[in-house]
Order: sequence, then C-alpha cells, then structure tokens
Amino acid sequence: MASLNVYSALVVLFLTCGAAMATKENDQIIKDNNCETKMGLPCVLKAFTSIFEIGTISSKCCGELVGLGKVCHSALVKRTLENPLFKDLSPARIIAKSIQTWNNCLALIDSPSPSA
Repeated sequence: MASLNVYSALVVLFLTCGAAMATKENDQIIKDNNCETKMGLPCVLKAFTSIFEIGTISSKCCGELVGLGKVCHSALVKRTLENPLFKDLSPARIIAKSIQTWNNCLALIDSPSPSA
C-alpha cells in the first residue's frame, strides 16, 4: 500500500509540475486537446500503474482511457518519460506497455458484453 501512495504522489507531482519539464510539442498536444481533465484521478493512477509498473486497469478505467483518446494517451506517456523522475526507465519498454494497455482497453471496450 505504501508503494501505491508513493506512485500516487509521483503522479500528482507530475501533473502539477511536469509541464515545465516537457517538450513544447507534447505540451501543445495536451493543451489543445484538454487531455489533463478527461480522466478521473483514480483511473489516471490505474493507467499509470498498468503502464509504468505492474498492475491491471479496470473496464471502467479502460473506458475513460479510450475516451481520453490515443493522441492524448500517447502525449501524456511521452511527457511522463521526459520527466527526470523516470529517467531510469526503459522508454521502449514503457511505450510497448503503453501500446499494450491501449490495445487491451480498446478490445475490452469494443467487445460485446456477455449479456448481449
């Protein structure tokens, strides 16, 4: 549970001050698309854990992630990777996990419900 609090603090720290450390291109994409307001914090944390650590993302949060859109999703992941706090992570691994999370969520949202 303590590690979740640490990652929660990192995400909040990133959301509040990460813009100063990001490239102008990603910042502009995020600003133009209003990306930072499209997901609730609980789902942001689930998506973050799924991509940057080991964790799963719920179908509800997958819905929010897909609603965020691929452009916002990609820009936010790239901006996070630019943050010095994450300099020891492998960008290729994180981008692969990001794509995997996106594709899994897209498949989950696009699949018909069992009751249909």
